[in-house]
Amino acid sequence: MASLPPLQIAVTGAAGQIAYSLLPHICLGRTFGPNRNVQLRLLDIDRAQKALGGVKMELEDCGFDLLKGVTFTADPSVAFKDVDVVIMLGAFPRGPGMQRADLLAKNCNIFKQQGRLLNEIASKDVKVVVVGNPANTNAWVCAESAPNIPKTNFTALTRLDANRAQDFIAMRVGVPASKVEQALIWGNHSSTQYPDVTSAKVVGPSGKVPVKTAVNNDAYLQSEFIKTVQNRGAAVIDARKLSSAMSAAKAISDHMHDFICGSDGRVVSMAVPSDGSYDIQKGLMFSFPVICKPGGKYEIVQGLPVDSFSRTMLDET
Repeated sequence: MASLPPLQIAVTGAAGQIAYSLLPHICLGRTFGPNRNVQLRLLDIDRAQKALGGVKMELEDCGFDLLKGVTFTADPSVAFKDVDVVIMLGAFPRGPGMQRADLLAKNCNIFKQQGRLLNEIASKDVKVVVVGNPANTNAWVCAESAPNIPKTNFTALTRLDANRAQDFIAMRVGVPASKVEQALIWGNHSSTQYPDVTSAKVVGPSGKVPVKTAVNNDAYLQSEFIKTVQNRGAAVIDARKLSSAMSAAKAISDHMHDFICGSDGRVVSMAVPSDGSYDIQKGLMFSFPVICKPGGKYEIVQGLPVDSFSRTMLDET
C-alpha cells in the first residue's frame, strides 16, 4: 500500500539487459502491486557505474509515481543495507573453455559473500530470488551463508521455464496462455528440468480439460515438448546472440509478484528449499509446485500424481 514505507529493493547485475527490461515492471506496480511505493538500489561492478547513471536518469525521465528514489553503487554494503527484497541477476558468466566446476567455484565465492552480507545488514525478513546461473546452486549457497535469515526466504527462478511451458501448450491447442493452468517445472533450472503437464488443464467454454486430452499426443508431451522447454534458452541465444532478457524480466516480475503479494490460489513454479516432499532430498534447492500467500509465504502443493515417467524425470533433475 502507498501508506506503507517504500519497499527497499536491491537489484544486482543492474546494468545488464535483464534489469533494463525488469525495472519498468517494478516501477509500474506490476511486480509488487499497483499501490506499493518502491526505492531501488542498483548494484553492479565498478566499470558499469556510468551505465547505471544513465539507467537512473531514464528511470527519473519516466516519471513513475511509485518510484521514490534510486541509488546506484558498486558497494554491496550500500545496496543491501536494510533491504526488503533482493533480485540477484548478477553472476560470473561461463566463458570459452571454462569447465562447469570452475564456474561453480567462482559463483560459490560470490554468493557466499553476498549471503553473509545479507545476513549481517539486510532486513531479517528479506526475500531473495536468484536468477544468475547456476541459479539453484547459487541460491542454495546464498541461503547457507545467511543463517539468521529463514531458508524459505531464498528462491531461484524457474518461472521463465514455466511460462514457456504454458505458452507452448497454449499455442499447440490454440488458446490464450492464461487459459492454461498448472504447467509445472520440477527440479533444476538447467537442461535436466522437468516440464510437467500431468496435472495441467486447459480452460475452455465448457470447463477445464486435461492438457493430455486437449493435446491428444502423449509422444509429443513426453519428448518434443519437454526438450523444447529445456533448450529454449539456448535457442534464444543462438538466434539473438544474447540470452533471454524481455521474457526473463517478465518471469522475474511474475515470480516476485506471487512471492510477495500471493498467487491468489494459483499453483506456480518456484525453486525453493526442499522439505522432503516428493522424496526430494531435504534442503536441496528444487523447483516445486507452490501456492504463495501474501507476505512471502508459500506452501509446496502435496498429492500431485507422479507416475513412473515423472519419477524418472524428477530423479534425473
